Amino acid sequence: MALDAAFLARALAAAHAAADAAAPGIRARYRERDFSIETKADATPVTEADREAEGAIKRVLREAFPDHAFLGEEEGREGDGEFLWLIDPIDGTKAFVRGYPFFSTQIALMHAGELVLGVSDACEYGERAWAVRGGGAFIGRTAHDGRRVQVSDAQVFGPATAVSGGNLKTLAGDAARWAAWGAIVAETGRIRGYGDFLHYHLLARGAIDLVVESDLNILDIAALVVIVREAGGVFTTLEGGAIDLGVRGALAGPPALHAHALARLATR
Repeated sequence: MALDAAFLARALAAAHAAADAAAPGIRARYRERDFSIETKADATPVTEADREAEGAIKRVLREAFPDHAFLGEEEGREGDGEFLWLIDPIDGTKAFVRGYPFFSTQIALMHAGELVLGVSDACEYGERAWAVRGGGAFIGRTAHDGRRVQVSDAQVFGPATAVSGGNLKTLAGDAARWAAWGAIVAETGRIRGYGDFLHYHLLARGAIDLVVESDLNILDIAALVVIVREAGGVFTTLEGGAIDLGVRGALAGPPALHAHALARLATR
């Protein structure tokens, strides 16, 4: 199967349709507080909404691409091949169960190890971001009203710079890196901790300038990697490496500021 513009357009349409299929159930469960909570082996919560949404997403994608493989947050890996759909039906389940709307559906497509498509749908927050390789990044309320977005042109830390730190527990246990992060905080005008999808959406549209996280997995960020890159940003591990299935930390921002941060945070 050729990985050309026509294929990517068809895959993007399927990803949008999959997000649309999952959203009503997620929204209803959230608003009605209609779910029970279980704790998974990794001590994170899961609800009926997570499982139902993953099923809805896979049904749509399987109909469009029956030969593709899947890696889902709730059901794990299914199938093999050069095309792999990465699905987190509710990224931010802790927010979902506690009643604040900073959760999203994350759908990405990886081809031969390269992330080539991403849809990040925050249905209750009211925002969707998406991108395909070489096609730019877009943010809107739905798939039909997106505007193209671009990261900021920030180059150095200073009074006008805004930085968001997400999950930083592992970073806090590394004295050298924690000191480097502290120096960045001291030089930066605004420090926030938006977390989950939100700070990457803000980064992609130039509203903040850098995102740092040390505790995540590929399903948390796969779609967002494509979106940030297509918005002109650089998205790597904290060591500056490529994002792959084993990723545990992230550094994302405009090229010059990313390089500036990497020079500090990658030092061991």
